[in-house]
Amino acid sequence: MLIVDNLRKAFGNVEAVQDVSFRIARGSTFGLLGPNGAGKTTTMRMILGILTPDGGAVSWDGTRIDGAMRRRFGYLPEERGLYGKMKVREQIVYFGRLHGLYEPEAAKRADAWIANLALQEYSNRPSGELSKGNQQKVQVACAAVHAPELLILDEPFSGLDPMNAEMLLKTLKALQAQGTTLVLSSHQMWQLEELCDVFCIIAGGRNAAAGTLAELRAAWPTRVLRVEPTSDALKAVLATLPGARALPAENGTLQYEVPAGSELPEILRRLVAVGAVTRFEALAPSLQEIYLRAIGEAA
Repeated sequence: MLIVDNLRKAFGNVEAVQDVSFRIARGSTFGLLGPNGAGKTTTMRMILGILTPDGGAVSWDGTRIDGAMRRRFGYLPEERGLYGKMKVREQIVYFGRLHGLYEPEAAKRADAWIANLALQEYSNRPSGELSKGNQQKVQVACAAVHAPELLILDEPFSGLDPMNAEMLLKTLKALQAQGTTLVLSSHQMWQLEELCDVFCIIAGGRNAAAGTLAELRAAWPTRVLRVEPTSDALKAVLATLPGARALPAENGTLQYEVPAGSELPEILRRLVAVGAVTRFEALAPSLQEIYLRAIGEAA
């Protein structure tokens, strides 16, 4: 388990991280979310020991992270961190060696990653000649070639077109299946919603919300009802519901917002009783909606 406990970090008069805490079970996938400047990257770098916290602590399986343990982890920074004149295969092998792999094993794994990420035609080209998206794939391979226990990825989908983003998504799912603990930060909410088991949203250097998607949805104060009407009576029925608020209609389907504690079966019973509905659907809030609300409240 990775435990991050009350982390704090300041740069001069700027408090980048004021109080961030979370726990990540081994083998799970964790989404660290927040707006630019929220403290995500600083938090990641403190986990890895790149930055020293001003306060708080980080531990892996109950032990403080040191240099030897750090070699068992992987890190994909948001910024490009490749050697532009070094060839792609040589670069991946080199990063494997940095993490303790012997040359033959590092070369074998590099070739496997090159095949998995469809980089064969670029294998012997300098990294600096590659497109932004292909450089990103090389960085992913460099971060994961040593089969890390914990892999931290800061904006992994940056620069990827939809086809390559889908390829990376499949790669991350394969790492999940192998038991790799993943920490992901991204503004691509739908990808994180599909991948992550648990989330922490930070804003202003502090926790704004945390939990599984089900827990975050359960805490959402309202629900959206999507209703396809059969008659004009529907509006009159919904208007009598306590706390109902009309939302913009979509293609003839009416939408209403009701308090989270509303008895949805009773609402449906009323509609059916007057023959006013052909379709009734309660929509759970998306991760993006939860995120926007959390950072809005923290502002």
